[in-house]
Amino acid sequence: MDYIENSKKILGMRVDDVSMDTAYTLIHNWSSYKKGRYICVSNVHMCMEAFDDLEYQKQINNADLVVPDGKPLALGLRLLGKLKAEQIRGADLTRAVLRLANENNLVVGFYGGTELALSNIKVLLAKDYPNIKLGCLISPPFRELSYAEESRFIKNINSNSVQILFVGLGCPKQEKWMAVHRNDVNSVMIGVGAVFDFISGTKMEAPIVLQKLGFEWLFRLIDEPKRLWKRYLMYNPRFVWNFAKQLLSSRA
Repeated sequence: MDYIENSKKILGMRVDDVSMDTAYTLIHNWSSYKKGRYICVSNVHMCMEAFDDLEYQKQINNADLVVPDGKPLALGLRLLGKLKAEQIRGADLTRAVLRLANENNLVVGFYGGTELALSNIKVLLAKDYPNIKLGCLISPPFRELSYAEESRFIKNINSNSVQILFVGLGCPKQEKWMAVHRNDVNSVMIGVGAVFDFISGTKMEAPIVLQKLGFEWLFRLIDEPKRLWKRYLMYNPRFVWNFAKQLLSSRA
């Protein structure tokens, strides 16, 4: 099945209509090959970044898989005719893939996040996923890297035969990094953003009831108002307005 065809564009950004089981199966299959692939875990923030930056939009649309992490995007797919579309949260996908790796003795790596988060993740893996082979834990500097630095990190990933690489650089940096290095990194790359902080325990995850209601963004805004207020208060209303126009146009 061509999953690019089984999708809709929301404000120009491709979002694939896949289930968690399908995403899980694809990642499992892809992990068997030493070939670079990348998966975008999309939300409203990413959608609006792509709406404003056509080159970034192209990078997302060229991904091997784009799953709807944000509830508004899953709802958007359903309103556009994909009636069974479901939300695939980045944290849920990450835990599912870690279980997959644990059951199949796969080699995983982590690129991004802080040294503290990666240290906590190492402890988590040893405790809850003992059969995982940990290929690398890389916390790159929070600045533009030199060519030599990029090459050294990529060599580390490939020389340790990483099959699944979790990328936690944040949106839009992580998607750009994955797109640029698709032919350099021999791993299935999954851009999961803040999930490094959630699974490492360095930041609190929204309660399940808020996740189900679609108010995870509000929990994060309350938790980190100085960092996130511009993102949510600028992007969310613009998304609603522009998607409403798209929906009306599609039904005209």
